[in-house]
Amino acid sequence: PCSAAAEVKLSKAEANALYNCLKGEMKTAYAKSGNLWAKWYSQWAKFSNQPYVSATHGNRFVHNYASKKAAGPYGKFEKVGKMTRGGILAKDSFTVTPQGRVSVGPLFLMEKMSGGFLKASNDWRYTLIMPNGQTVGTTEGKGSKNVKFCITCHQAVADGQDAMFFLPEEYRAK
Repeated sequence: PCSAAAEVKLSKAEANALYNCLKGEMKTAYAKSGNLWAKWYSQWAKFSNQPYVSATHGNRFVHNYASKKAAGPYGKFEKVGKMTRGGILAKDSFTVTPQGRVSVGPLFLMEKMSGGFLKASNDWRYTLIMPNGQTVGTTEGKGSKNVKFCITCHQAVADGQDAMFFLPEEYRAK
C-alpha cells in the first residue's frame, strides 16, 4: 500500500506520488456514497498542481477540482465574483501521520444552487462524504446539521469571493 516518510511535510513529488497511489482508492470509496458528483469529480478540471495542506479542511492534503460550469469562474480565483448556478467544487483529501501512515480522507463538495436556496450559505449546498462512502451531511438535506460548520467557515469570505476559499498561489496549476 501507499506509505510516506515520517515527516509530514512532503515535497511536490512525494505529495503527487502519494496522491497517484491513493486516487483509485479515493474514487472507489467516495462513489459508494451514491452521490453523482463523487463519482465524476476526478474527471473535472484540477486547479492544484499538487496536494497541499488545507488548514480549513482538517490539515489534510487536498486537491481542488471544478466542474465544467464552475471551471471558468473558479479559475479567476479572487476575482471570481459570483459562481455560476450549477457550478460544483470538490476537494478530495488524504492524511499523513508523523509516523508515515497514509489514509484517504473525506471528500468535500460545494454546489452553487439557485437563488433563494439558502441565504445563510450564499446559496451553496455543502456535502461531506467519508472514505467509507458514508455521507455525513448535505445542506438542507439529510444530516444538514453536520455540515453547518462549512457554512460558518465559508462566510468568512462570503463578500467578494461568493464564499469560496482559494488555494495558495504556489499550488495553483498553470
